[in-house]
Amino acid sequence: MATTYPNPPAGQPDPYQGPYGSGAPVKGDYGYAGDGFGTIDLEALWRMIARRWKMIAAIIIACLLAGVVISLLMTREYTAESRIEISRKTDNISNVEGVETEDYSQSIEFYETQYALLESDSLAERVARSLNLSGDPRFYEMFGAQIAGASGAGGNAAAAERRARVAQAGRILLDNVSIEPVRGSSLVDVKFTSPDAAYSANIANAWVEQFTAATLDRRFDSTAEARQFLEGRLAELRERLEESERNLVTYATDKSIVALGGTGEEAGSRRTLVDADLQALNDALAEATADRIRAQSVAGQAGNANEADVTNATLSQLRARRADAASERAALLARFEPAYPAVEALTSQVAALDAAIAAEAGRVRQSSNTSYQEALQRERELQARVNQLKGDFTTQQADSIQYNIFQREVDTNRELYDSLLQRYKEIGVASVGSNNIAIVDRASVPTSPSSPSIPINLALALIAGLALSSAYVFISNQLDQTVTSSDDVTDGLGIPFLGAVPQFAEGDILDQLRDRKSAPFEAYLSVMTSLSFATEHGLPKSFLTISTRPNEGKTTTAVALARIMATTGKRVLLIDSDMRNPSIHGVFDMDNERGLSTYLTGENDLAKLIRQSDNPNLSVMSAGQRPPNAAELLSGERMADLVSAMTAQFDHVVVDSPPVLGLADVPLLASAVEGIVYMVEARGVRIREIKSALDRISLPGTAIFGGIVTKLDKADAAYGYGYGYGYGYGYGKDGQRGADAVA
Repeated sequence: MATTYPNPPAGQPDPYQGPYGSGAPVKGDYGYAGDGFGTIDLEALWRMIARRWKMIAAIIIACLLAGVVISLLMTREYTAESRIEISRKTDNISNVEGVETEDYSQSIEFYETQYALLESDSLAERVARSLNLSGDPRFYEMFGAQIAGASGAGGNAAAAERRARVAQAGRILLDNVSIEPVRGSSLVDVKFTSPDAAYSANIANAWVEQFTAATLDRRFDSTAEARQFLEGRLAELRERLEESERNLVTYATDKSIVALGGTGEEAGSRRTLVDADLQALNDALAEATADRIRAQSVAGQAGNANEADVTNATLSQLRARRADAASERAALLARFEPAYPAVEALTSQVAALDAAIAAEAGRVRQSSNTSYQEALQRERELQARVNQLKGDFTTQQADSIQYNIFQREVDTNRELYDSLLQRYKEIGVASVGSNNIAIVDRASVPTSPSSPSIPINLALALIAGLALSSAYVFISNQLDQTVTSSDDVTDGLGIPFLGAVPQFAEGDILDQLRDRKSAPFEAYLSVMTSLSFATEHGLPKSFLTISTRPNEGKTTTAVALARIMATTGKRVLLIDSDMRNPSIHGVFDMDNERGLSTYLTGENDLAKLIRQSDNPNLSVMSAGQRPPNAAELLSGERMADLVSAMTAQFDHVVVDSPPVLGLADVPLLASAVEGIVYMVEARGVRIREIKSALDRISLPGTAIFGGIVTKLDKADAAYGYGYGYGYGYGYGKDGQRGADAVA
């Protein structure tokens, strides 16, 4: 009965149950087979590399040799390098703003634009024309090109051919030029590579020179277009200005409008001659009115002391003298009589002074009246003139509306013309500025080739070799559908993995199994240990060793397991059921006259058919004589009866069977034993063939205890398959032997 395992979660499939019966865990959704799936299995990867290391080494060495050969055969090429500086701003010598705005030169796209211009077709063709490369046969020969359009035609066809050759030379230059900005700076390296060192230096220098010249040309061309536009606008505005000035003068002449204001004044504030005359006469009228009022005031105060009398100097003197004379007379009258001569003289003097004062006062009053009349007359004349000019001014004001319209048109046209003329002059000056491209280092003739570089080519060849070898390993591993690991047994075949057996050196297997320290013994001991967990009662009472095809190690495994079980004190019977190609009798150096075929044909005396081996606990039943049809012998009940009888007499019965594919023997034998142990040769039969064989023997009630990988290569053996194999190879000679532990 097969071994049972823990139950899975409710409602989930049993991860321990393979398609061919219960067994050891396989990889599933619950990870019972271990962790790490979904990741790279480095151990498996190393095993794949180790198995194919010779081919991998051959691929890498071939790639390295190819790299060396190619490097030696490649044409030597020389790279010349020149360096330029691209500034964001140009030196504005004239201090005049140009056509381009300042923001453009500081934009993020500025340097990307400059790099694109350095790799433009127009610059390449400009360099080709400057060096006359389109007509240089040596230039085309260096780069392995044929001169385009060399038909020798004339006229337009010749011009087209020249353009085609220039374009072809430009494309060749672009294919070999390299523009490399210096990170974190405004410097740019221009590199050119060619088979000729001098050619490389000349073209690298010409490239930066032509780029500098092309930048100046573009700046001049951009201002030239602006100047051409302004010239047309200036001519148009000049005609409009002349026409508007003629209209203004003609209208002013017709309306007798004489403008006194300058051309810089606003049209509405200009003064005309009538306006100026009216203002002057109005001022004079105001002054005359004031004079008349003053004269009238003086004349209206006749007979009284007035301002004129007070301010008259003559009257003031006369009044002062009279006051003195009167004062002196009064002083004499106090002492003398009026008839006193001195008094009479003073009296006469006072009378004379009074008469003079009266005459002078009359003259002053007469003069005031005369002044008043004159002021009044002057006021009246000015008033009449002002009234006349008011009429003229009113008429001229109506005419000035149209005049001002003409005047504003003249002023507007003049301002537009002056501003465009000024801008035209500024653009002409601004175009003569310094270039923002400066050549920092000119290219020198290189002294050593830049390519081929043998170290770089070898590194590339190594990378190519690693890539090719990786592809080889991957493809070969994908195409390899054979069993190579324990995962192929559990995941690919769906049966438990019992262990792995290495590829033994030639020699007697029995002699090797006698040595409990040998690798075969340790390997099969591990298999037996795993097999002891296949059933609830330990080692199966009877089992069948089978394989897909011959020579996969099933007979060797049957002999080894039987012998190891016998060394533990168990009584074991080994039966050779491969009656088509018997071999066990040869292993034990026995004859094959009587055996299983004898029993199946009716012999019941088993004592005559079972023979003792060199181990007292191990008995052997050979296959016997080869029958005409082995399948007919096995189809009866005698095989099952034999196994049943022998399991009662022996502790274990091991049956060695023929291969599965192409024969009907194995399904018949499988029904007679407790279970099956399947042999799989490492890198032998394809997995789908093994599955087909398993499908043939997967009958109801047939238990498959597991699979054993045989003839394992040392490259895989270094990492071990299962418990026994890795343990056996690393087990010390003086250590406790695994067989002792089992015993």
